[in-house]
Amino acid sequence: MTPQHIVALSGGKDSTAMALALREFEPRPYRYVITPTGNELPEMFEHWARLEQLLGAPLEVLGQRTLEDLMEAQECLPSTRMRWCTRMLKIEPVERFYKSLPPGSVAYVGLRADEPEREGIFGSAVKQRFPLKEWGWTLQDVKAYLKARGVKIPQRTDCAWCPYQSADDWFRLWRDHPDLFARAEAWETAIGRTFRSPTEKDGRWAASLDAIREQFESGMVTREEKARQKRLGQVEPDDDDEEACRVCRL
Repeated sequence: MTPQHIVALSGGKDSTAMALALREFEPRPYRYVITPTGNELPEMFEHWARLEQLLGAPLEVLGQRTLEDLMEAQECLPSTRMRWCTRMLKIEPVERFYKSLPPGSVAYVGLRADEPEREGIFGSAVKQRFPLKEWGWTLQDVKAYLKARGVKIPQRTDCAWCPYQSADDWFRLWRDHPDLFARAEAWETAIGRTFRSPTEKDGRWAASLDAIREQFESGMVTREEKARQKRLGQVEPDDDDEEACRVCRL
C-alpha cells in the first residue's frame, strides 16, 4: 500500500497554519483528520467547514462517539480528577487510526520552533514531521501567516464544558450560548456531579453550574468581563481593583 501523509487538525492556530502552509509549500495528497467531541462551540464547527474549503479536501472525523454519548454510557462527567474525555475521544481514536496506516506513512505535527522539544503525544506510533520547527516558525510567524490569509481562529477550540476552563469561560458560555450552558446544567443535575472543581483558584465562584448561574444573574461579573466593561466605558476604572487586568490566553 502507498504511504499516506496525515495532517491532524485540532483547529488551533498552529495546526491550522501548518495545514494551509503544507498545501502551499509542499503540495501533495494529504489526509486531514479531526477528532471532534461534538461539544465544541458553533464557531469551531464553522471554522472546520471553512478549512475544508481552503484546503480543498474533506476533514475526516476519527471516532464515532461524542462526549454526551460517553457521559450517558458511563453516568459520569469529565472532571479535573477524571479526564477520561481526552483519552477516549481523541488519543485512542488517533492511535487506532495510525496503526491502520501503511508502512512509511507520515504524520505532520504542529509544534513551533519556539516551543520546547518533544516528540508529540504519539511518540513512535508513526513517523512524524514537525514542519513549523523545520521552517523556524515562531508564534509571531504563525499569527502573521494566518493574518495574511484572512484566517481567524475561534477564541475557543476546546469543549464547551471543559472542566479545566475558568469562571471567565463559563461566564462567556452563559452569556453567548445559554442553550449550551443550560444543557450542561441539566447534565449536572442528572448525574449528581459538577464539571467544575470546588477547589479551583477562582474560589469565590460556585462549583455547580446552577449556583454559578445565579451568581451571574445577580450581577456578579468575572475579572475578564469587568476588564471588558471598563475598556468599553461601561463601568468606572477602579485603581485598587486587583481583578482589573489579566494575562491573555492564546
